[in-house]
Amino acid sequence: MSYNDVILLLGSNINNPPKNIEIALENIESKVGTILTKSELILTKPVEFESCNIFCNIAVKLKTQSSPIKLLSEVKAIEKMMGRVNDSSAIGAYQDRIIDIDIILYNNIKFSSKKLIIPHQKNLYDRDFAKELINKVK
Repeated sequence: MSYNDVILLLGSNINNPPKNIEIALENIESKVGTILTKSELILTKPVEFESCNIFCNIAVKLKTQSSPIKLLSEVKAIEKMMGRVNDSSAIGAYQDRIIDIDIILYNNIKFSSKKLIIPHQKNLYDRDFAKELINKVK
């Protein structure tokens, strides 16, 4: 079976964000694929919504055998297991979150479905903090 190179961006801004990132990374490693590289963990202000809670963010590059849709299912299952109830797309707005795991790049493909668009446009092109983290793991 072939492996796919994937870049994920993780963020958390409630309930001990650094620990949430650590738990999410452990789950990614055990359930999704092998993490090859990690950026540093940085603190950022919320983007596109108001909150007094600062985010912890990290980018990782991993190898996985999962297809894009299976990968989405796996990362959403990790978010749910960690206590995230509503995805931003489901409620139509951003809000504080215990964990957010975005698929940024998947090999060099372009993929688009109702639930998933790769590459992740906002994080890859619009958000400076995300571009910086992603470039460190490419």
